[in-house]
Amino acid sequence: MRVVVQRVDRAGVEVDGTVVGKIGKGLLVYVGIEKGDTEKELAFMAEKILNLRIFPDKEYKMNLSVKDVGGSILSISQFTLASYIKKGRRPDFTNAEDPGSAEALYVKFNELLASEIQVEKGVFGAMMAVESVNNGPVTFIIEKKYNRE
Repeated sequence: MRVVVQRVDRAGVEVDGTVVGKIGKGLLVYVGIEKGDTEKELAFMAEKILNLRIFPDKEYKMNLSVKDVGGSILSISQFTLASYIKKGRRPDFTNAEDPGSAEALYVKFNELLASEIQVEKGVFGAMMAVESVNNGPVTFIIEKKYNRE
């Protein structure tokens, strides 16, 4: 599982010209589900994102989480995060989870986040227009793989 987390002043997503998700201060989270991902990866990633201390305190040090600042999350599914580009010019998407399984895991992931904070979402599998104002800019990439014996 790979996610890109951006600290934002605001973010929104449209599908076919209609706003389907919109937040103010918080996190824009792009979610890539990979083959073999399980609820263990989802739980790890949700906990990490909810408690990631990337918002400034009174001394402008990154000491506060999205929960601490009363922010929200805009979650966007993005299968391209599961790509590899080691050689050539065409991305390899063979590590991306099949759409049916990926959607179920994405829904579960958002439920885990929403158990503690407001979560807005894009539409799984849709062509989306995502707009954001990155605060900082502050952007992190988080990956998690469990040993799958």
